Amino acid sequence: MTRWYGKFFGLIAGWMLLRHPAGGLIGLLVGHAFDADWFKSPADNPYRVFGLAEDASDAELDLAYRRLISQYHPDRLAGAAPELQRQAEAKAREINTAYDRIKELRRK
Repeated sequence: MTRWYGKFFGLIAGWMLLRHPAGGLIGLLVGHAFDADWFKSPADNPYRVFGLAEDASDAELDLAYRRLISQYHPDRLAGAAPELQRQAEAKAREINTAYDRIKELRRK
């Protein structure tokens, strides 16, 4: 997805706010940062959990999901320390949430 409007509005806003061409360049840089998602939180990318790119196939996604959920499933750590069990539950919850979110995005 190529966005351009952040650069455009950043250029205009920077120029008008600072009333100088250098303000336009600063605004252009800020607009580019928003267009390129520099400020986007890594938590917003569900593919990060699996270590995959957004163009990964369904088979790769399913394989990564099965591998991670079998590694972090709380039932596998039944005899472990309570702290490890809580960490495994949190990680399994994160994996399931990311998987559900990717499936939802791919259905659209």
